[in-house]
Amino acid sequence: MKNTKIDFLEEQSKIKTRLRTSDLVTPNNLKVVFLEIRDYLAGNAKGITRDEILTQQLMILLFCKIYDEKSKNDDDLVDFYALDGDEPHKIADLIISFYESKVKPAYKDIFDGEKIILDAISIRYTVNKLQRFNISRAERDVIGDAFEAFFGRSLRGSEGQFFTPKNVVRLMVDILNPASDEKILDPACGCGGFLIGALNKIHEKLRRDYKDKEFISKKFREVSSKNVFGVDKDAFLAKLTKAYISIVADGKGMVFCEDSLDQFEKWHIESRKAIKKGTFDLILTNPPFGAKIPVQGKEKLQQYKLGFKWIKSKKDEWQKTTSLLDSQPPQILFIERCLQLLKEGGRLAIVLPEGLFGNPSDRYIWEFLFKETKILAIISLAQEAFQPSTHTKTSVLFLEKKKVNSDYPVFMAIAEKIGHNKNGKEIYKMKSDGSYIKDKNGNFIVDDDIPTICESYMKKDNGEFSHTGFWVRSKDIKKEFILIPEYYNPDIEHEIKRLGKFKKYELFKIEDLISKGYISITRGNEIGSQFYGTGDVPFVRTSDIVNWEIKFDPIKCVTEEVYEQYRNNQDVRPNDILFVNDGTFLIGRVAMITEMDCKIIIQSHVKKIRVNPNPLFDCYFLFYLLNTDIIKKQIESKTFVQATLSTIGNRLREIILPIPLDEKVRQDISGEIKDIIQTKMELKKRSFGVFKLDC
Repeated sequence: MKNTKIDFLEEQSKIKTRLRTSDLVTPNNLKVVFLEIRDYLAGNAKGITRDEILTQQLMILLFCKIYDEKSKNDDDLVDFYALDGDEPHKIADLIISFYESKVKPAYKDIFDGEKIILDAISIRYTVNKLQRFNISRAERDVIGDAFEAFFGRSLRGSEGQFFTPKNVVRLMVDILNPASDEKILDPACGCGGFLIGALNKIHEKLRRDYKDKEFISKKFREVSSKNVFGVDKDAFLAKLTKAYISIVADGKGMVFCEDSLDQFEKWHIESRKAIKKGTFDLILTNPPFGAKIPVQGKEKLQQYKLGFKWIKSKKDEWQKTTSLLDSQPPQILFIERCLQLLKEGGRLAIVLPEGLFGNPSDRYIWEFLFKETKILAIISLAQEAFQPSTHTKTSVLFLEKKKVNSDYPVFMAIAEKIGHNKNGKEIYKMKSDGSYIKDKNGNFIVDDDIPTICESYMKKDNGEFSHTGFWVRSKDIKKEFILIPEYYNPDIEHEIKRLGKFKKYELFKIEDLISKGYISITRGNEIGSQFYGTGDVPFVRTSDIVNWEIKFDPIKCVTEEVYEQYRNNQDVRPNDILFVNDGTFLIGRVAMITEMDCKIIIQSHVKKIRVNPNPLFDCYFLFYLLNTDIIKKQIESKTFVQATLSTIGNRLREIILPIPLDEKVRQDISGEIKDIIQTKMELKKRSFGVFKLDC
């Protein structure tokens, strides 16, 4: 079947006579066209297999097109054209000559030594697709969308380069609110998304404050050429950022190919002149992060306080030692490098992996930051934010380089919806019946918390708190140095308070129940994989706890001898509750030990909860509570990523249990749960043909 849409576009792109600039059409959607060009060339261009080279070639042709538009008057004939019937080699010769004689000299810093190596048919295809448009007259957003579609796919490769989602860029830019006279830097600029976002914000302000279009254009070119700076250690990405700024902002941003974490003395002289410590008003960045790409070497690490080992003092405060670390993840050093580059009072917005915000082992970083800066905001992004490029959950940190000794409010928010799903497909708001919600013009509404979060921040502390905007006192954060917004989620707090106000419930922390002796909590053990499959005694892991039951993997069973080593220590009995304490997406799962399950060994990532005789509840009622929505929300809010593993740790003790005051209600619930557990056990007995196992 033919694609009529593409056929129509191809037909429209065919011209019989050479066009004038005034004949060109201002586009309002270039994304589809650019994607078609890229897809065609990726599948058909001869002699080019690497994405980087293909992207480079596409960028050259795009600049040829834009240079042609900007260098012509309305009545001038265009030089970027392909007449219907012209042989491919004739079109290719024309474009290559135009590039070498006109475009390359005009953009020497971007195209130094680079040639057009696309085959003639590919050149003709690209020119055909673009020749009717006046790209330089399109709105910045139109060009930006097309640019990302054009180049974005090739930048999601092994090095982890990818565009930061536009709504996240907008969030960071709006909160930092750049002014036209401020110096702006991205020290890990990649493709330049943050710099373009900042420039777009400045252009909005210029259009709002001034009416003279010529003045606005002149001022905007000046800002984009003198106040915008980028650094990236990938030479191609540095060129790409320069190109992006040239296309979108009509200026020449100061972008350099350097390793931002290296010693400044090792940089090129032009870079050192432009990028100096203590000179920037704003820094927006999404640096590379991960334990797999550590920064090593004395010369690099000794530049940073966070490159040294820190130890706890007797006052339970972290202090820097004189010993260097062997290595440090780059994201940690990028935080300090940004502080070095900011002037006093400068502002920073930086994307970081969320584990950094709650790891006890990273507390020294936050003690350092609270002494050196004012934390402005922390916004937790949904797991899908950077998917499908990476599955790492991230948060955005905003701070000001300013020492503050007093208590102050810190803005927090949780972006539960980020506008797209894990596959990158746009998602829309829906009603409870599954139908889509539409705006007044009949358009679907993107399901994205980011705009609401921006509004909440701008309103400041107005007392209307929800997960899309709330304020936490710095003194409260410093108690445990937990900076994960979910931990303070006001939606959960409101729901718990509402239950307490009903006077039908009494609220107890698990910690209090342990202190009273009502329950006890212990954890399992790691036995070593060498014992797997050596016997018939189940070794119960987190993945074996499913649907309130233990469904052990027989391949992981161990011998009687191994079981006897742990039997007395683990002391597993019927009616004990197993709780998954560690493991992404599994935390909070529970299973009740029955008489069929007590001959087991429990993995260390599983906790055993035992209910002791008490006047409030039995094991079945506690089992019910652990499965309620309010408890699951609390568990999720207190689950952090530590290193590469998600865990609730000892924060399980902070969970608040709403226990009904009415004893009959408790007994009825307990009876129902007991019936379910016993029914499951009887079914298991029948399926296994076993009636009882000795404990």
